[in-house]
Amino acid sequence: MAEDNKANRAIEKLVAKRLGITKSSVRVVSGETSRSKVLRIEGDPQDLAARLGGLVTAG
Repeated sequence: MAEDNKANRAIEKLVAKRLGITKSSVRVVSGETSRSKVLRIEGDPQDLAARLGGLVTAG
């Protein structure tokens, strides 16, 4: 079993950093003990879509 959800917190931190948003804006909401995760990312939908698009095109 995951040790104190360290892996989930690391995923949240990584996603927040890559999107340039606060860590508190990203939460694992499903799949806490699974390899597949569902994240909730809070913020302006258009801004987040643009940031995500930038990550995809940046490779």
